[in-house]
Amino acid sequence: MAAIRVRVRTLLKIVGAALGVLVVAAAVAWAASREVRYLTRAAVEEALILARRRPIAKVVAEAATDAFTRGRLQLVLAARDFAAESLHLAARRTYTTYSRIERDTLVLVLSASPSDRLAAYTWNYPIVGRVPYKGFFDKAGALAEAARLQRRGLDTYVRVSEAFSTLGWFNDPLLSTIVREDSVDLAATVIHEILHNTIWVPGNVPFNESLADFVGYRGAERFFLARGDRRSAAFAVARWQDEIRLAHFYDTLAAKLERLYAGGLKGAALDAERQRIFGEARDDLAGPVGKTLRTIDGRRLAERPLNNAVVVAARLYRTDLDRFEALLAADGGDVVRAVADLKRRAAAGDPWAALPVREEGP
Repeated sequence: MAAIRVRVRTLLKIVGAALGVLVVAAAVAWAASREVRYLTRAAVEEALILARRRPIAKVVAEAATDAFTRGRLQLVLAARDFAAESLHLAARRTYTTYSRIERDTLVLVLSASPSDRLAAYTWNYPIVGRVPYKGFFDKAGALAEAARLQRRGLDTYVRVSEAFSTLGWFNDPLLSTIVREDSVDLAATVIHEILHNTIWVPGNVPFNESLADFVGYRGAERFFLARGDRRSAAFAVARWQDEIRLAHFYDTLAAKLERLYAGGLKGAALDAERQRIFGEARDDLAGPVGKTLRTIDGRRLAERPLNNAVVVAARLYRTDLDRFEALLAADGGDVVRAVADLKRRAAAGDPWAALPVREEGP
């Protein structure tokens, strides 16, 4: 009788193990199918964007094109040519075509971070490597993924993006969603995205995006100077300086949060202290920090939600920006030379090594 009980218990263990394997397999299959659905949707949306492409030169020449759009498209072509010919970036066929999007928002970008530490949640994809954000072409999908991560205890941040780069794998068209940007931001966006064709270090998004912002705005400055538009060139410099100021703001906020998370608080006490720090940060944006910004409304920034994911995402595009400025100064203010230095370092696998060490302080 004891032997029978042993065999029954053994059988139950085997059945239980088998059921466990099936449950895990089903969960893996569901997760995989979710990812397959996501990638399929992204591929379909990219195919639709590519299918709508029309040569910008042809759109400019058409009588049906309104004056505003024509002017913006001509600016894009000029900025693209400047990026290729003067900045020596790999423009390839990027932004030689135009694709009209029948909606106001191109893509929603999701970032996430654990609520008890500053650490980017990442997704891994072929070619680009591991990245700390995920793009969605539909709002429902972005919010559903954010809710799923929130149930796992993560802070999330969903924001709008009006442009993206396929890193030169496709002939990226100019999208109608960015045409309405002001002239400086439009030129900077064109140069920013083309820079990604030139330098992209897989798995190093902070370097890639911070570099692209640096070259985007400093390149836009030189583009407008070459056109004799000193006002727009000055605005590009002011916008870049605001980005550096915001980089210091988020670095300071991150330091406060890291000290908090290292202090051992848990539960409600931790959350209360987090909210106090975030509240003070919003007050700074609406007040003293915001008043130093010349091209960005700090009060509007202060109205947005603030959590770990927001801080992590904000710093992705603002990592050691003043080190890029220091490199530019060392290269005699020559953006082309600075980009060449960084390109060589990136090819060697250590892109940050080309940058001078940042001085401490604001």
